[in-house]
Amino acid sequence: MELAVLNINGAETGKKVTLSADTFGIEPNNHAIYLDVKQYLANQRQGTHKAKEKSEVSGSTKKLHRQKGTGGSRKGSIKSGTFVGGARIHGPRPRDYSFKLNKKLKQLARKSAFAYKVKENNITVLESFSFDAPKTKQYISLLNNLKLANEKVLMIIPEYNDSIYRSSRNLPKAKVVAAKDVNTFEILHANKVILLENSLPIIVETLN
Repeated sequence: MELAVLNINGAETGKKVTLSADTFGIEPNNHAIYLDVKQYLANQRQGTHKAKEKSEVSGSTKKLHRQKGTGGSRKGSIKSGTFVGGARIHGPRPRDYSFKLNKKLKQLARKSAFAYKVKENNITVLESFSFDAPKTKQYISLLNNLKLANEKVLMIIPEYNDSIYRSSRNLPKAKVVAAKDVNTFEILHANKVILLENSLPIIVETLN
């Protein structure tokens, strides 16, 4: 698939790029996407949740009344979870939610996410550029030129660029990521994906 290369003013440069069919034109695999997004979200969890168990709650361990003859149920410690102020029964404990996925599966998931964006015509290729200094106003102007000001936009750049990154970070709908660090969740979460021209070879190399 061929796409026109635009400049930061939103005008065509006269150049065109061909998106690799092996990376951007595959049949999307929904299950691979599901697993990769699930792993990404699991890795964001701190897992520091904790509820007090019976041994951690303050209270007497004296048996409340004798075992038999009262007509009531058998009762032990008042710290039991069946009493108000008692422990939490089977409560959450600190744990690690992360899990491992095969590298090939993660590559397939990212290629599938890109394939969906291509099918929806939600990919824009932009001529490589940089800002002299971090200015949010410049980044907003760029989005306005591309008619993407009100969209959730993911910009994929060849490598980390401090000026571009810091120009975008105050905008809640804008995200800038280096080509080698892009993940399935970020691709799908964005309405539009902007690819800098020089990032294309890196994406192809990373995902194949």
